[in-house]
Amino acid sequence: MSETLRDARLERRGGPGEWIFSLQAMLAGVAVPLRLGAQSWGTLNEARDNAVLVCHYYTGTMRAAGHGPDGTPGWWADLIGPGRPLDTDRYFVICLNTPSNVQALDPGIVTTGPDTPHPDGQRWGERFPCWDFGDLHAMQRELMWALGVQRWHAVAGPSLGGLQALQWAARTPELAPRVAAVAASPHVGPALRDAFAPLLGHVAAQDNLDGALRLITFFGLGADGLEATFRGGEFNTYLSSRSGTASLAHILDIARLVGTHRLAEVAPHADLFARWAGCGLRLLTVNVAVDQFFPAAEMRAFAQASAAAGVDHTHLEFASEQGHLGCVNDTAAFAPLLRELLAAPVPVPLPAAPSGHVTQV
Repeated sequence: MSETLRDARLERRGGPGEWIFSLQAMLAGVAVPLRLGAQSWGTLNEARDNAVLVCHYYTGTMRAAGHGPDGTPGWWADLIGPGRPLDTDRYFVICLNTPSNVQALDPGIVTTGPDTPHPDGQRWGERFPCWDFGDLHAMQRELMWALGVQRWHAVAGPSLGGLQALQWAARTPELAPRVAAVAASPHVGPALRDAFAPLLGHVAAQDNLDGALRLITFFGLGADGLEATFRGGEFNTYLSSRSGTASLAHILDIARLVGTHRLAEVAPHADLFARWAGCGLRLLTVNVAVDQFFPAAEMRAFAQASAAAGVDHTHLEFASEQGHLGCVNDTAAFAPLLRELLAAPVPVPLPAAPSGHVTQV
């Protein structure tokens, strides 16, 4: 168990497959009682070796499949369900909200961040500590152990979820022998670092939630995606509906997190490739040809070097008028490869379960 995380507990919530994951965390030297919502589909088998972790994107939530309270389909509903690539007749699929989930003002979304209550009853606000991908990986590992699972069958996700999946590959590939990262990159490049982040900071300085959502949507869809999606002029209505549940403080905290993503800081790429080739990791990366957050060239070069080093690395690029959001709106382009990845055998032996860990479900 992580020295900075303790007392992990996974408890059922009201509806089918709804969970609350709670634990005590020490983040940047600050004690934080974390509560994070989760949603699952399918059933853990007797061996508990069919669990798939799906990680959500920047403004996404644990509602990856099925339908939300308002009837909206989950953001990867075309991929998760009976007979789909993430086949819930075969796999137990679970998605966990991150800390500082952007949709924190939605009463159905459980998260802990600047806009949620501190133990003293006031908002955390600026007292909420910085946390990083290492912390998030440790939280998700605690979730895995709380389920009584020794390793994930696979870890997958789009955008920010793809970054999380890559972090699993970099940090503990033996615990995630199949990884799918869609619309992601091995590092944050100039599009995010030098264009999006400064613009977001300028908007935030004016306390402008509407402006932040406009910026995120423009970078997410691009001009072609905006025109195709909002041809009838519904853009402002869409923004109004989103602003009712989104937290500007959480938008900024997740943007800060994304800005720290660099796999080379976990280990040099050559060392990552050697470890992946040695343990038999199967890696699928998918990028959209025109993506204003993660240009395909960033991952293409990484994938070529990875494959040349002997890693079982499949890389796909596809065109989508939805731009970056093709990762959730055009999933048919990569669904067959995702299905193949989930079905592929891996030679990695099961790791020993952590000593002294008590499963609490």
